[in-house]
Amino acid sequence: MNLKQNKENAMAFYRMAYEGNPAEAVEKYVGKDYIQHNPDVSDGRAGFIAYFERMQAEYPEKSIDFVRCIAEGDLVALHSHQIWPGKEEYITMDFFRFDGDGKICEHWDAIQKIPEKSANPNTMY
Repeated sequence: MNLKQNKENAMAFYRMAYEGNPAEAVEKYVGKDYIQHNPDVSDGRAGFIAYFERMQAEYPEKSIDFVRCIAEGDLVALHSHQIWPGKEEYITMDFFRFDGDGKICEHWDAIQKIPEKSANPNTMY
């Protein structure tokens, strides 16, 4: 596994899909089979494309910044900061599994809205 390349590909894939071109992202970075674990997104390549096309149509002004990217074995983890319309901010953790050809074949995520108040002075990213 090429960990550096997998990290670059995971970030490029997610940024491309998030910013409005999920079909090209899937074509470039996803393998033949794609397993989705997010319960709001249908399984497979078509489900991913449909979800992100809808997100782009509904929320074209959203933005994403990658805070950190970690790779081990066939997995890449992305920790990102998202800003949505109305200045709603979210922290996301995405995990991608890569197949033997260096293509993304599986995805898990966790999303948390950044609260207005915190019991500590630390950021979530």
